[in-house]
Formats: sequence, C-alpha cells, structure tokens
Amino acid sequence: MCGIVGYVGSQEPNGRPLEVVLEGLRRLEYRGYDSAGIAITGTADSTVAVAKKSGKLANLVEVLDASPLPAGTAAIGHTRWATHGGPTDANAHPHVVGDLAVIHNGIIENFAQLKAALAADGAAFQSETDTEVVAHLLHRAHLELGDLTAAMLSVVGRLHGTFTLLAVHASAPDTVVGARHDSPLVVGIGEGENFLGSDVAAFIAHTKEALELGQDQVVTITPTTVEVTDFAGNAVEARRFTVDWDAAAAEKNGFRSFMDKEIHDQPQAVADTLLGRTDISGRLVLDDLRIDESVLRSVDKIVVIACGTAAYAGHVAKYAIEHWCRIPVEVELAHEFRYRDPVVNAKTLVVAISQSGETMDTLMAVRHAREQGAKVLAIVNTHGSTIPRESDAVLYTHAGPEIAVASTKAFLSQITAAYLLGLYLAQLRGNKFADEIAEILDDLRQMPDKIQQVLDRADRVRETARSMADASSVLFLGRHVGFPVAMEGALKLKELAYIHAEGFAAGELKHGPIALVEEGQPVFVVVPSPRGRDSLHSKVVSNIQEIRARGARTLVIAEDGDDAVLPFADEVFFVPQSPTLLAPLLAVVPLQVFACELATARGLDVDQPRNLAKSVTVE
Repeated sequence: MCGIVGYVGSQEPNGRPLEVVLEGLRRLEYRGYDSAGIAITGTADSTVAVAKKSGKLANLVEVLDASPLPAGTAAIGHTRWATHGGPTDANAHPHVVGDLAVIHNGIIENFAQLKAALAADGAAFQSETDTEVVAHLLHRAHLELGDLTAAMLSVVGRLHGTFTLLAVHASAPDTVVGARHDSPLVVGIGEGENFLGSDVAAFIAHTKEALELGQDQVVTITPTTVEVTDFAGNAVEARRFTVDWDAAAAEKNGFRSFMDKEIHDQPQAVADTLLGRTDISGRLVLDDLRIDESVLRSVDKIVVIACGTAAYAGHVAKYAIEHWCRIPVEVELAHEFRYRDPVVNAKTLVVAISQSGETMDTLMAVRHAREQGAKVLAIVNTHGSTIPRESDAVLYTHAGPEIAVASTKAFLSQITAAYLLGLYLAQLRGNKFADEIAEILDDLRQMPDKIQQVLDRADRVRETARSMADASSVLFLGRHVGFPVAMEGALKLKELAYIHAEGFAAGELKHGPIALVEEGQPVFVVVPSPRGRDSLHSKVVSNIQEIRARGARTLVIAEDGDDAVLPFADEVFFVPQSPTLLAPLLAVVPLQVFACELATARGLDVDQPRNLAKSVTVE
C-alpha cells in the first residue's frame, strides 16, 4: 500500500536525489498518504539527512521549504498507509538507527517477538511501527558485516510477513539496497543513475527501461550498476522490459481530478485493450496465454477471484462466459477463496483479476489455486507485477496508469479483457462459429465511441449529483448484467462520498430491501434493453413502479429509445443501444460520473478517499 522511491546518481552532492524522490512520491501518493518522508545520503558532512511529516505529501514539502535538506548523492522516500501505529510524525518513514535509514511497504508479522528481543538487548524504540524493528536489525547487521547488501541478506530471512524494504547508509553514499517479499518493487535503469519504486510511475519521467524483481530477491543499485540476488545471495538475471506509457499519462491533463480524467480515459482504455488481439484472418490470438490449448479445451469450471471493483468485473464476466462458452463460472472474493477449502483441480481455470497485479488477497488465492493443481490466468494492468509472474498465463489490459484510488477505467478494461477471454475460449472449444465471434468483436470495437457518447451527455448526471449533495443514502437496482453494475455504482458512491449505498438484484426487492424505501429515497435503476429479454425488461419497469409508489426518487439508466421508462422515472439517463452482454461498459459510466460529482460537491478528495489505498498489498 505504501509508496516507495529510491534513487542514486552523481558522485558529487547535488539536489537531484531530493528532486527525483519527491517527484516519485507525488506520483505514488495514491498508494499511501497518512505521512511522508525522505532520507538523503552522500551529504557534505557524510551523514543521513532525514525529514518526515504526518499527513499528505504537501505537509512534508512545507517542512522541506522551511528547513531544506542538504544536497546528496542518493535518497529514499516513502508515503505511508498506516498499519502498525497511527499516522504520526514519529511513525512516519524513514526510520533511522545510527547512520542507517530504512523504509518499508508491508507488515512484519513477527515484529513483536523481534522487538522484545531487541529491547532486552538494549535497543531503544522511537515509534510504534513494525518497520523500526527492521531498522535496528539492519543497523546491527551492518556493524557486524560492514556492508549494506550483506546486512540486508542477513536480516530478510528473520522476517515473517510481507515486505519491500529500501535502505541507505552514510558509509555507502553511492548505494541503495532493496528487498522484496510479497510486496512490489521495480528497478528503473538510467544513464549514470538508477531508480527503485513501488511501480514504474515512480521513475517514468526519467526512464522507460525497467527490471522486474522476483519474489525473495535483493537488489543493490549504484549510479552505474544493478545487482540482483536471491535471499541466499545467488546472482539472479532479472528480466528487462520497456514501459509503454509516458509521464504525461499520469498527469491530470486539465481535469479537476485524476478520477475525472480517468473516467474520460475510458474510451481509449477500452480501445487499447482490444488492439492487436486478432490475426489477419480475424481469429482471436491472445499471445500471452501460455496455457496449452488442450488444457483450455478440457476446462470444466472457471473460478474468478478478485476483490472490490475487480470482483464486479468478474460478475459481468460470468454472464458473458457462461453464455458464450457454456462453462460454469463462479466468482469468489479472493480473501475468502482459500479459507473455505475450494473445490478446484486440474480441469479448473482460475481467473485472477487485479489492476495493480499486487493485490495481496488475490495473490494468496492464486498461490492456493496453483497448489491445488488449477491453472491460473491473470487479468492485470501493470506489467512486471507479481500476480502475472506467478500465474500460468496473463491477459494484460492496456488502461495506462490509474492514479485515483477508486477504480474506473480499470473496471471497463477488465470487463473488456474478460470478454476477449470468453470469446477466445468459445473459439477454441467450438462453442461459437467464426462469424458469430467476428460479429461480437465488431460490436466490442464500437463500444469506445459509445462510451464517449455517454460522457458527452453527462452534464445532466452532474447536475443531478450536485442537487443531491446532502443525500444520506442511495440505493441501486439491476438485473442480469445490470446487477454487478448496480453493485459497482454503490461501491463508487461509498468510496468517494462516504454515504450509505447498496446495490441489489432488482428481483430481491420484494424479499426485503423494499423496506428501505421511503419518501424521497433516491434509487438508481439499471434497466435492461427491451430488445433483449422482453420479460426481464418489463419486470424491471415494474420494479420502478413499485418503488416510486412508495415515494422513491427514481433515477433510471436506460438505452436510447426505451420510452417505456419515461412515465415512472424522475430522471432518465439514456445510453446508446448495445448488445445486452456488452451493456455494462455503458451503463456504469453515468454512475461513475455521478459518484465523482456528488463527492466533489461535498468538498471531498475524490482521488484519495479516506482510509483507502490504491494497491492493497497486505491481507
């Protein structure tokens, strides 16, 4: 969850380490914003200079403006999402012991035992964090071994839990050492300088050349070298890759917030996810699916594992894949999956969905599934992340960086990738004829333009949202693929506006939820196309009548030309016509815009909702 940046450059002290690390922290602040800090080595007086402050990064910048840090040659920086200990100045990273400074993303599960032993041996602690234990261990190891990399290698084996660690020492002004176990860390390769970061956004303004770090590896960077070993000290050849987006993609580009920008990025994100997926004959070719075709043909069950918004993308995938492939699909919350003794085997395909590719609950579920003999296919957005590396196959979305904590364009990209997977399996297994698949793909390629049409019509949604800034509860109803859209709409409102919101299957209304409806209660209703299953459309229209008769304010999302909803809706937000299974790509967009605008009207930070972090890298 925390954001981590490391830099080492010139042999002469200068301002670049501070500049690079602060810029990286700005790009990573979405990962953690309870406090921030920075440590610089290679200073003129050969000390470790540190500044840190609770609150958002702007608070640290104020401290630095008032008391500038000296020039140096290397630096590490951190934005914290509090786990052990509250968001205070003392608990902010870096933690310093002697001439050593360390920052950490993750949780050290055995810190209490380690801390007790250190305290009994005379160590004095200044914070409530688990990370300070690591600082003491590294300090003592360095005193004994005289080398920062050797000290890191000696300490990591004593730590239980999840961690990415970066450390610097005054005696090694040209070195930053990192280690990763179940938390993300990537290396940026520069010219006369090198970088470390929680993800490539930390250094994308300076280089697009990067190295993947694997599980249980230690990396040492100097201005001209990068050395990677496993935890046993054996040299490792890390895979190099080139980042395919630039720094401008992570800026707001004139929008009020990253959330607003990313909602408007969605037509391009869907289009990019569709690019390059067919050969010259029009057949789907998913190059990263390294699972043998015979195995995919033998699959008799699919289990989707994901959390939050990604899980709702999985629910949409269930409807599409079952319809196109006639394979039963289960959707599991990843954090529940491995604790319920799931029935999976060699004929089970597990599909893991995660924007970051680092979601710890999902990663643990991936490992459990593979232990049970299942094949795992990852749908992720972030190259070089852990989940695709530990899966049997990967289907990358191409949404570009998603900075706002609450997910929008990743959701649409994940749904699009899931459609591609479903169609590929239907093609492989012979469930659909080639012309049927080609027709669906053609419909998919029209969706970016249709999403743009929804955005172009969104002024009325924004106006309605602003008028509801004082609402205390909003309900969402949907059926078929509209049900996960309703749940996602409710989640967005909870995440951004901090008000009660629930998404229900409309058919459940009379089985309990209708008791929540009272005079003035806002209810969004996602109406299925009348061109699809007529009975389903008429049933949802009946639901609108039922709740309106009880005083609800009905806010209806319907497709163009559906005049049947007009007599029963207080507001109608029309979206372009589309095939039923593809409709979520359109119907969710007004709900995203609504949540973003309502939260903005309430004066809330839509990019960094309270208590949330972008990448949940601890269980």
